[in-house]
Amino acid sequence: MQVWTLEEPGGWPTQQTFYDERVSFVDWSPSGDVIAFGKDAGADEHDQLYQLDPNDRTIDQLTDRPDAIHEWGGWSPDGDRIAFTANRRSTADFDVYVMDIDTGEDGTAHGDAADATEPTLVCEGDGRISVVGWSPSGDRLLIRNAHASSDIDLSVVDIDSGDRRHVTPHEDAARYGHPTFGPDGEAIYCTSDRFGNTLELIRIDLGTLECDPVAVGDQERNGNGNGSWSIDEFELDAATGRIAYARNVDGYSELFVGRLRTPVEADTVPVEVPDGVVSGLTIGPAGTRAAMTVSSTNLNYSIYAVELETLADGGTPAVERWTVPSAGGVPLEQYHEPELIRYETFDDRDIPAFFTLPDDMEAGARAGKGEGDGNGTGKTPVIVDIHGGPHSQRRPSWRNRPIRQYFLDAGYAIFEPNVRGSSGYGSEYAALDDVEKRMDSVRDIAHGVEWLRDHPAIDADSVVCYGRSYGGFMVLACITEYPDIWAAAVDFVGISNWVTFLENTGDYRRPHREAEYGSLESDREFLESISPIHQVDQISCPLFVQHGANDPRVPVDEARQIADAVEEQGIPVETCIFEDEGHHTTKLENRIEQFERIGSFLAEHV
Repeated sequence: MQVWTLEEPGGWPTQQTFYDERVSFVDWSPSGDVIAFGKDAGADEHDQLYQLDPNDRTIDQLTDRPDAIHEWGGWSPDGDRIAFTANRRSTADFDVYVMDIDTGEDGTAHGDAADATEPTLVCEGDGRISVVGWSPSGDRLLIRNAHASSDIDLSVVDIDSGDRRHVTPHEDAARYGHPTFGPDGEAIYCTSDRFGNTLELIRIDLGTLECDPVAVGDQERNGNGNGSWSIDEFELDAATGRIAYARNVDGYSELFVGRLRTPVEADTVPVEVPDGVVSGLTIGPAGTRAAMTVSSTNLNYSIYAVELETLADGGTPAVERWTVPSAGGVPLEQYHEPELIRYETFDDRDIPAFFTLPDDMEAGARAGKGEGDGNGTGKTPVIVDIHGGPHSQRRPSWRNRPIRQYFLDAGYAIFEPNVRGSSGYGSEYAALDDVEKRMDSVRDIAHGVEWLRDHPAIDADSVVCYGRSYGGFMVLACITEYPDIWAAAVDFVGISNWVTFLENTGDYRRPHREAEYGSLESDREFLESISPIHQVDQISCPLFVQHGANDPRVPVDEARQIADAVEEQGIPVETCIFEDEGHHTTKLENRIEQFERIGSFLAEHV
């Protein structure tokens, strides 16, 4: 990932950075003359901040503390300051900083490299707090503090005094997402499940701290005032009151744009964009356009812009595609569309999943299994691909789609379940796997395999368990709890021992993770009981283990200890550990090696 710029819709993009390491974020200054971006080293997530002049490609490094993580907060309204949080003082706690950005005679912002390590400390924080917005007047910052995936707070910090005011007091767990100051700076608009099971648009009055749902025209409302599906993308332009948001409907995005009519009412209209997933929603200067990324299973991440000025005349907003990225050598029409299915699990609950079959049964021959159907059964092998998080959701986006298409072209079916604990289906569903209910989600996977084994196209003896991060734990749990149903397993950066994971994960992450998984102090015995490392003698299928040595989230010893233990059992195990990677495999050459090895591993064992 590098920084690119584009002058006009459909134009040829200009690459602005050429690092051997990934760029983690990019943000234009309000003037549009300079770009801020972040970069780590070896995927260690210790981001440093930089600014780039796109005209001459000069780059100034704004922070130089490789021992600390710097999380971008944003440009001030005038573009003369930036805000960010960093764990410089304590590895467990992030503090709020503001840095002046010098302005030259030409009006272009330039950072002073000599002062790059001396930003102003505004206030000390607790845990991993982040700056999520500036007030329109530039005197206050909006702060987000995620105690857990389901429990988030917002605060407002006065920049001059450092006073921090908690503005979302609540008794029960509640989420507050995409927060922004309102038109007058005296209210906050955000998404929240404070009033029910799903995320809806709300307004928080900063004078009284009263919260009110914001009525939007499209929302199907139930008795609690909530819609049937969550709003998972939201943007507001404070100056004009124009808004844009997307609803997550069974994983697919529905986009709406409009304008606040009153502080708690908005007129909105639907916008037609390609079926798939909307992300990165933003509104540009003066509220004239909204822009976003749209992707699907056969659409590479592409930027679309929506004209908002026509709304004032009651017109239909025009949509224009800005980027047409490469399909990576495979025509887009050859990418397979998944089928959204639901299967019944142990407690009669329906579990949603995306299911994709290869073109025909003869495709199995390309998996290296011989002639005809490839395995002598007339049926195809299947990869059960389990997402991480667990507060995440498998959606019909482009994410990792080329890898899935590679497996489809090799003759495998793909099964992507959203088991209990997944986001996108309401807070109640997301909480169904918390702490002592952790293994219920593993049971959901086993019932998904039952559904697959009953499917006429699937070879019941050729089922692969596959997942990364928390999904890697799910892989290890599945092959220890249900060892007889798997032909092979692939674990990316997974947790093998909950105790050693919590002991060694980043200090800033531990409280957040313990809130969902259980704490070392109160739940150690339970955590040990569900750790796959203690049931390794149950594993009977070949195992592939991938990890990055610089992983600050799931330490690499989680991979090494499970691989060593499986090998001692006499079970085939292959490890792939990159010394220059972290929780994600970010370098192209490493990704190629990783997936070539996985393809060969599955061809040998499935």
